[in-house]
Amino acid sequence: MHLSLRLYRLFILSASSLLLLGYAHGERVEHLSCYAEWHDDVLTIGNELVERQWRIQPEGLLRSLSFYDKVADQEWLRAPGRQPAPFPEAAPADEARTMEFTAVKEKLSPVEAESLILHAKAVGAEETFHYRFQIFPDSSGISLIFSSNQPETPSTVTNAANESDLPTGLENTPESPSRIEKFDPALEDLKLAPSHLRYTQVEFKDQTDNHDELVFEREWLTRVDVFDARCNVFHIEDVLTENGLIFLKQAPLPHARPVQSPWDAKVFSRARRVAFAGHGYPWTIIPYQGGRAGRIAAMQRYQRCLREYEPERDGMLLSNTWGDRSRDARVSESFLMKEIEAGARFGVDVVQVDDGWQYGKSGNSAFGKGAWEDFRSANPDFWKPHPKRFPNGLKPLVDAAEAKGMQFGLWFGPSAENDMATWEADADLLIDYYKNDGINYVKVDAVRMETKLAEQNLEKMYQKVLDASNGELVFDPDATAGERPTYFGSIQAGPVFVENRYTDWGKYWPHRTLRNLWSLGQYIDPVRLRMEFLNNTRNTGKYGDDPLAPARYAPDTLFATVMFSSPLAWFEVSSLPESYYEQAAPLIHTWKQEREAIFSGDIIPIGERPDGVAWTGFASIAKDRKRAHILAFRELNDADTWVTHIPLFEADDTATTILGGDGTAAFHKGELRVTIPDQLEYLFLRVNAE
Repeated sequence: MHLSLRLYRLFILSASSLLLLGYAHGERVEHLSCYAEWHDDVLTIGNELVERQWRIQPEGLLRSLSFYDKVADQEWLRAPGRQPAPFPEAAPADEARTMEFTAVKEKLSPVEAESLILHAKAVGAEETFHYRFQIFPDSSGISLIFSSNQPETPSTVTNAANESDLPTGLENTPESPSRIEKFDPALEDLKLAPSHLRYTQVEFKDQTDNHDELVFEREWLTRVDVFDARCNVFHIEDVLTENGLIFLKQAPLPHARPVQSPWDAKVFSRARRVAFAGHGYPWTIIPYQGGRAGRIAAMQRYQRCLREYEPERDGMLLSNTWGDRSRDARVSESFLMKEIEAGARFGVDVVQVDDGWQYGKSGNSAFGKGAWEDFRSANPDFWKPHPKRFPNGLKPLVDAAEAKGMQFGLWFGPSAENDMATWEADADLLIDYYKNDGINYVKVDAVRMETKLAEQNLEKMYQKVLDASNGELVFDPDATAGERPTYFGSIQAGPVFVENRYTDWGKYWPHRTLRNLWSLGQYIDPVRLRMEFLNNTRNTGKYGDDPLAPARYAPDTLFATVMFSSPLAWFEVSSLPESYYEQAAPLIHTWKQEREAIFSGDIIPIGERPDGVAWTGFASIAKDRKRAHILAFRELNDADTWVTHIPLFEADDTATTILGGDGTAAFHKGELRVTIPDQLEYLFLRVNAE
């Protein structure tokens, strides 16, 4: 084998950021607990939690050799992959390539944690491959993105080399036939060691104006089937040990990707082989231990590396008047001043004005139809403050909010013309509002992302604004309609605005919103979800005597349904009745004192999936396992007492404090016992290990 292994370029951001160690035939770099080593024909990347190895082939392609979970002391691979992976979409030129490596300690975004990034380049005369590996000190996930300098011409996905073909009816073990060496355009090809595996496809729904069941799981426990799946999350678990691997594709959902792939995961269960595909996006494999709770914790910790939790920026209570359906009819400086006064009393952190602050008229205006998506072609001054509604601009509102200890936010839509060709002008406009007016929160709506170029331009807009604000400006990307990045396509941008629900149309059901948070929270860090609660005194006639109608819930219970997310007060705060303030504000005050601990912990949905009649809730377990915050809900059922196991928290001697709600609670050796006397009520607890 002829390979040239050499350090091509080592970029060090600070004098002590990377430790470079030399070998006779390779190099090793280190950053905190992370390391990368290329030695002879083997590439190794790891940290104190995980280590992966690949064989570097003469043509510059990689073949998986080892995937070692250090925490579980488990090797996941029994043999090298059947084929090189990543493998290009088009059959590569048959030539030897020289490997070049660049190691960097870097943040790809100002909201990221620092990581070790290894750029590997396989340079050939006709074709060059580019690999970017990323590993964080505090996560077991190793991320990779692959590209080639050749045009993307997807190769035919073939079963020519599958270990299991169509059944013949013969029950003898056939000899392996001779096969032509054909490879799938796979990102990963893994031959797994455990014998008893559970495979799970996780399908997510966005476009929540049309969908209200947002998470579906499809499970296989098989040693016969060959199957494939389209998804962003696919996990594999050893049923004997409850250790597993999560495959995460950091991309829009399959339906929304401008460039489609026929499958994301393919399983050859008889051979215990899995392959993953779908070029053009980063993908990550995350090992975990401890079954469901360990999987949730591992997913959250990886997401908090991509977007670090900042207590002064994230998990804020944001108000937005659009939920009361007056649309832009009442939007004005005087009205927003009332919202600021009322918001301060209620406990709001960010007062956000929705559609109507701007000079241009949108397609949702109360004053007749206007533009949607193609904003700049409709009016070059579309995104200037409305001269009649805000004759003094936005600064007086920002100043008034800051004087009350709050921040101010806007609604905005990037112009969609020509694949978002004006992305830079949109970014500059938001940067100007950030620097000159103090706008720190922006809801992003009306996105049209039909091409790869549009997707890239949207990401450029996010990146430029995040860079200019050093990550201080927070986007709320809307997931309610259209083809958009939503849950996994723009993790760095900010919390996903999950759903529009209105009492005006009888579409707001508190138990449904709680169900969606509980379901999504198994895979998406709950602080990354903007979830709503409404003014339940409006439109009570729309619900009749339904026992699960919003009016059946106390205001503090409505807030409790979303307080383990980034909560959205989806109403005009200045229009609330006095009783709503009296009941909700004390819980909001308490929650604000506890939320840093909540969002710093591993947040595990507990109990049953909410359905209106369940016992359910959430538990946030501190990383040192010495404290837990627990939220228990008694929905519409007859049992006033609930006993449940709290995962990841097995303390013997504890002190339990009731922070909100009515009832009693006791905790011992991982078991919680709560009594809530009334239906549709909750208990909010803090449990400290003594």
